[in-house]
Amino acid sequence: MLGPLDTPPSQPVRIQYLGHATVLIELDGTRILTDPVLRGRISALMRRRSLSRTVAADPVDAALISHMHHDHLDVPSLRRIGQATRLLVPRRAGAFLARRGFHDIREMRAGDVVEVEAVRVVGTPARHTGFRVPFGPFGGCLGFIIEGSARIYFAGDTALFPDMAALGPIDVALLPIAGWGPTLGPGHMGPLQAARALQLIRPRIAIPIHWGTFAPIGVHLRHWSYLVRPPRDFAEHARDLAPDVDVRVLEPGESTDLPVRDAASRPLRAEVEMDCR
Repeated sequence: MLGPLDTPPSQPVRIQYLGHATVLIELDGTRILTDPVLRGRISALMRRRSLSRTVAADPVDAALISHMHHDHLDVPSLRRIGQATRLLVPRRAGAFLARRGFHDIREMRAGDVVEVEAVRVVGTPARHTGFRVPFGPFGGCLGFIIEGSARIYFAGDTALFPDMAALGPIDVALLPIAGWGPTLGPGHMGPLQAARALQLIRPRIAIPIHWGTFAPIGVHLRHWSYLVRPPRDFAEHARDLAPDVDVRVLEPGESTDLPVRDAASRPLRAEVEMDCR
């Protein structure tokens, strides 16, 4: 059972989109980074816009890893934020990271709850595959809810699934809407599927992520529509399917604030009820 947090909110919620699935969440004085990818290149993928060195170097209280794909679990980026940083990871990622010198690792499954400073992090289901090419391991996949004076849902990579309706109430939903190529494989949401997810989750605010940040070498130098159009499509679909949701499109590096008085306008859920298969 989850009761109210003892720590009162003391400052606005700030969410900064750093690109792809990397988001810096500042909630109740706690700084959490999702799926940190802070480099300009991952294998054959290049970042289309450079990342501020100051942002990349700032300390965080924890990093959340949704799954073990290279564009979500990037070992050099994790080393950049510090090998003593607390890592909340899916099953089988713990041993992988421990062998690489990380010290504070907690494996989680859907429904698990971990306290990080003034907030709590809840593991949620995700419908995706977690095999790390080329040799494995085959790890789990998670989303997360960061819970304090606001409830922020980070979906990681996932397909649309009915149990999203059990996540609420959610103040801010960080939803993947695209990828790094012109097509999406299974286990992903495009703009339309992400807008349909809004009908299930019913967040107050939605921020599209996982779009327009990385592209294959050469392609990253051009303004391809598949890299820049998904957030516009998502916003259009959201207007039709979930008109009450405030969609905020952030370019990599941009941030948005949520005033505490608004973030605290709905009570925390008493418990987490979801299919944890």
